[in-house]
Amino acid sequence: MRSLPINLDVRNKVVTVVGGGDVACRKVLSLLDAGALVTVIAPGLTECLRRLREENRITHLQRGYADGDLAGAFLAIAATDDRSVNRSVAGEARTRSVLADIVDAPELGGFSMPAVLVRGDLVITVSTSGKSPALAKKIREELEAVFGAEYGTALRLLGGIREKLLTEKGNSAYNKSLLSELVACGLPELIKEKQYDEIDHLLLELFGPGFITNDLLGEEKDHQ
Repeated sequence: MRSLPINLDVRNKVVTVVGGGDVACRKVLSLLDAGALVTVIAPGLTECLRRLREENRITHLQRGYADGDLAGAFLAIAATDDRSVNRSVAGEARTRSVLADIVDAPELGGFSMPAVLVRGDLVITVSTSGKSPALAKKIREELEAVFGAEYGTALRLLGGIREKLLTEKGNSAYNKSLLSELVACGLPELIKEKQYDEIDHLLLELFGPGFITNDLLGEEKDHQ
């Protein structure tokens, strides 16, 4: 059965990660990028996690998992190399109605974290429903070649235009049509080729005066 794809807001939510290895570190980095408050429970940590602890980006409980460790957690992740520990985490998660990612047995948890490609606010995820993380990773790497940094810049530009339109011009249905026209003009490709004069011409034609890439993108335009 396929999982339900959702985007979950974990900003300032407590996430408990049991395990201190490489898999745990990858999960923790994704959680931190999303704004979660991460507690790692493990006797030892990889260099990656030790660095995060030294930077005060995570809370570390230097011991093994114990029943009750998921109290107050919004999410839990079991990423140890001990099958029995991971299953104990799954059991407590069910008891407490906490969604858990059990890395070696996804069917025992309430969610799993897909392979992720991030381009600014653009987030593309690849899931194999837990059947093959290696294939999900391969597909994500192939997508990296297709969706470059220009897509993140395009999304920021579109978001700025949309916000300006909503503030200054109230016809949301008409605005949506104009934004669709802009997307259809191959905006990411124009950004990749640094055709900002052409983009400014399109903005003037579609939205009128006051819509300029310099104002909407600022320094990001210079670094694209």
